[in-house]
Amino acid sequence: MKTSALLLAGIAVAALSAPARAADPDLTIFDWAGFEIPGLFQPYIDKYGDSPTYAFFGDDDEAYQKLASGFKADAAHPCSQMISKYKDAGLIEPWDVSKIPEFKNIDPKYLNSKIFVDDDKNVWYLPTDWGATAIAYNPDKVPAEDVASLNVFVNPKYAGRTSLPDSSDDVWALAYLATGVTDWTNVTDEQFQAAADWLREANKNVQSYWTDPSQQAQLMASGEVLVAWSWNDGVAYLQDDNYPVAFQREAKEGSSTWFCGFVNLKDGPGSEEKLYDFMNAWLRPEAGPVLVDEIGYGHTNTEAMKLIPPEQLETAGLTEINAPILAQTPNSPELREKQLAEFEKIKAGF
Repeated sequence: MKTSALLLAGIAVAALSAPARAADPDLTIFDWAGFEIPGLFQPYIDKYGDSPTYAFFGDDDEAYQKLASGFKADAAHPCSQMISKYKDAGLIEPWDVSKIPEFKNIDPKYLNSKIFVDDDKNVWYLPTDWGATAIAYNPDKVPAEDVASLNVFVNPKYAGRTSLPDSSDDVWALAYLATGVTDWTNVTDEQFQAAADWLREANKNVQSYWTDPSQQAQLMASGEVLVAWSWNDGVAYLQDDNYPVAFQREAKEGSSTWFCGFVNLKDGPGSEEKLYDFMNAWLRPEAGPVLVDEIGYGHTNTEAMKLIPPEQLETAGLTEINAPILAQTPNSPELREKQLAEFEKIKAGF
């Protein structure tokens, strides 16, 4: 990865402190801070002379609430489990994939849902990037046998030395895995309660909940946190800066994967032509190496992934594993709201 963890922290804080990064006024992209990397959409810059205007959000629920409250942009970059909410609220419209030549090269597994492609072949979602969530740990202080199980997060030995994402989706993926659930699309009340009980125990060990990979990287670099439930990019940033960190994706209970992409916001104020040029730039194969090199995520375009050396995929934590995987695919909006409410209670100590 090109960006050091500490530099990334400064970039992320600066980005999140500003509502938008003004550039081309004819296209506004509502995105996670850190994705405004020119190499991801270089053909757009070559054609129009500037990057799109960027507005930033910190998490999926914040993004949805802002858009539902009337914020206007042309496209947004949510993760897969949010798409049904956007559709149900009437915030998005289908993509015209006849204008997107690389659509044919998106790995079909990322489109395998009627939420994304309905019975009438309307395409509501363009998956673009994916990653893994697993145990990041300091191998100088944490023996490998301690992270052979996700129960490291409830081990009293690490009281005050763990960190979890301030993300309901990610912590519930962890809690379900830890209690034997690898498919969250069909969760019983008993399974939900078992996961909630486990998460309450894990909360007792948490030093802090991280809100972005740079914060998680700083916590581990400082030595305050020894074990974190981490996206793969935070680990890669730390490894690149030579901090002692390892990524355990093969705990006996497994780890999680997720993917995100772009939705076409209804009544966007900008240029439709520029929006499709932006998406075509993002989805071109040459964007894949940029995405892995600069952020640490995989690309959904199968041709893009062929351009990335196997050793780089290994370093980024993007290779196949021999352990259970909970894929953070869309689950029911009712369950997700239930998880969100319960997580807030758990964090508050209830």
